[in-house]
Amino acid sequence: MTKKKAHKPGSATIAQNKRARHEYFIEEEFEAGLSLQGWEVKSMRAGKANISDSYILLRDGEAYLFGATIQPLLGASTHVVCDPTRNRKLLLKQRELDSLYGRVNREGYTVVALSLYWKNAWAKLKIGVAKGKKEHDKRDDIKDREWKLDKARIMKHANR
Repeated sequence: MTKKKAHKPGSATIAQNKRARHEYFIEEEFEAGLSLQGWEVKSMRAGKANISDSYILLRDGEAYLFGATIQPLLGASTHVVCDPTRNRKLLLKQRELDSLYGRVNREGYTVVALSLYWKNAWAKLKIGVAKGKKEHDKRDDIKDREWKLDKARIMKHANR
């Protein structure tokens, strides 16, 4: 039997889209692989990725990540042209793609990138099927979050 590798210290998360949970109701989440080039993997290991303005587009039976920025390292290869905002193909199973297509086309959902992280040696992207929030929904979320903080503060001082 082989031993499992111990988890490396630090976080496996490369980048998060915190605004997505504020702007959308996330109905369902999927884990997708990414088709990357070598320089992109090196840059992601250095933490130079940003998915805050990215979105997922479904076309020709495939899913693509648009708008994500992976900044090349200074010592990147000279014979490869590094495009920081190129479109990256998402690797999903056919059943997952069919589910996404159905929900986007029939039910009016949108697909957003939630987080980019390492799973063993593979870069994975967590995507969510989402519906947009209205302004009053966002205010309700902020009110609930602030109440939780206040409640925790009250409970902390009440136990003294």
